[in-house]
Amino acid sequence: MSFFSFFKGPDINQGVTECRSTPGAVLLDVRTPSEYREGHISGSKNVPLQTIRTVKSVIPGLEVPLYVYCHSGARSRQATAALQKMGYTNVTNIGGIAAWTGKVEN
Repeated sequence: MSFFSFFKGPDINQGVTECRSTPGAVLLDVRTPSEYREGHISGSKNVPLQTIRTVKSVIPGLEVPLYVYCHSGARSRQATAALQKMGYTNVTNIGGIAAWTGKVEN
C-alpha cells in the first residue's frame, strides 16, 4: 500500500460490480432529481440527500445492502452517515458517478 492509497476514495466501478453481485442490494443515487434525469447508473434508485429521511418508503428493510453514490462522493459520504444513524446496517459509499466508466441512462 503506497502513501497515496490512503487518500484514494471509493471506486464506483468496483462498487457497482459488488452491488450487482449482492443478492437484494440496492444502488442508491443521492443526487438531485434533475441530476438523476441527466444520467444515472442503470437500476439505481434516486433518493436525494436533501430528502434522505424518506428512504424508508423506498427501502424499508434496515438490513438491505445499500451502495450509495452521488456526483463526486461528498454527498454519498453524508448520506451513508445519515443512513447508518437511521439504523441501516449494510451501507457502502461507492463514490461519485464522475468516475464511472460504464454507460448511463437518462
